[in-house]
Amino acid sequence: FMVNSRVLQKLRSGEVVRTAGVSRVMEPWLTEVIGFLGYDQIWMDLEHRSFGEDVIAPLSLACRATGIDLMARIRKSGYDSPMRALEFGANGIMVPHIKSAAEARDWVNWCRFPPLGKRGLDGAGADSRYALDPVLPYLEHANKETFLVLQIEDREAVECADEIAAVPGVDVLFIGPGDLSLSYGVPMQFQHPDLLRARDVVANAVAKHGIWWGTTTANAALAQEAVDHGCRMITCGGDHGALLQGFRHSLEEFSSVKVR
Repeated sequence: FMVNSRVLQKLRSGEVVRTAGVSRVMEPWLTEVIGFLGYDQIWMDLEHRSFGEDVIAPLSLACRATGIDLMARIRKSGYDSPMRALEFGANGIMVPHIKSAAEARDWVNWCRFPPLGKRGLDGAGADSRYALDPVLPYLEHANKETFLVLQIEDREAVECADEIAAVPGVDVLFIGPGDLSLSYGVPMQFQHPDLLRARDVVANAVAKHGIWWGTTTANAALAQEAVDHGCRMITCGGDHGALLQGFRHSLEEFSSVKVR
């Protein structure tokens, strides 16, 4: 049987996708725990971390075992980076710093098989159950159940968000508030009018073209505000923050222990 995307099922049903960030502890057991807890996907970050593509396959096994998706934020190294991530078991590809519709079309070409794109065919990866799936149904299923997330992190991208959202094969525009605030010259001022206007531009663009948008937020209240403006992919914490918070809390709790 071919595995359908949980993320796309929820998006197509009008539900909210809940995401856990994984960028430090690339261990299948943690991914499996995240799946057991009820998240919809893990967001694996290969852009800012030292890990290579070899971590995708074991984590994707844990995702499949618990029925969640694996979204890989890849390095923008060329056509082979999304192709390899998908063949190793990713369900979705996130691409940082998209700035034009022309660039968006390049990534569609590299992530989608013909006739929608120009992705190269191997047919023996995890996404085709290692060649157990017949080729023609596999090609159709891959185009339907693989999702492409393009990050809007620069004011140039906001200015052409409508054109980016109109590119066939794009599923989600994902606002990166940190870099976007830097691009607008208002570092980390996430409620600045320029950032809120940018959010509305993206929200209107995806609504017009029948796709979705997502973002990161610091807390549930801000996530709810985003969802109220049409956001359907939110982040609900990650391993890095959980480790910092956990160790900080433990140290504070045990700081009362002294020699008496």
